[in-house]
Amino acid sequence: MHGVDDPAVERSVRAYVKLMRASRAVLARVEKQLAECCGLTITQLGVLEAVLHKGPQNQRALGRLVLTSAGNMTDVIDKLEARGLVQRAHVPGDRRSLRIELTPAGRELISAVFPRHAADIAGAMGGLDAGELATLDTLLRRLGHGAAGTSPLAQAAA
Repeated sequence: MHGVDDPAVERSVRAYVKLMRASRAVLARVEKQLAECCGLTITQLGVLEAVLHKGPQNQRALGRLVLTSAGNMTDVIDKLEARGLVQRAHVPGDRRSLRIELTPAGRELISAVFPRHAADIAGAMGGLDAGELATLDTLLRRLGHGAAGTSPLAQAAA
């Protein structure tokens, strides 16, 4: 059993804390700019962006794409719908299924905001050069797969 005095555990905890602090710092910067420019949350922007780039989606699919719960997704969609940015539409041939579509106002807003948001993210990540960003991308992908138990290394250890 690994204890806190185990060097591997200590390294992992130290890296985890740094990952969480860095993530929160980037998120705080990006959230602030997004709220100031257009009154959107990160999740609301994620929904608009997902529908823009992937087409109309049902709420469950959107929840998976933007990493939020079904209950929160309902609230997010309600707020976007109240602002006239999305609409719920019945799926042809299935009266029980609804998909979320952009309204013209929603398409106009996300088309204008997303490039600025992407630039804000780039600014927040500006402490890393192109090679470091590529390395970080690879490492984070491996970390995500390992944590989810979907990497070959994680499966071999199980």
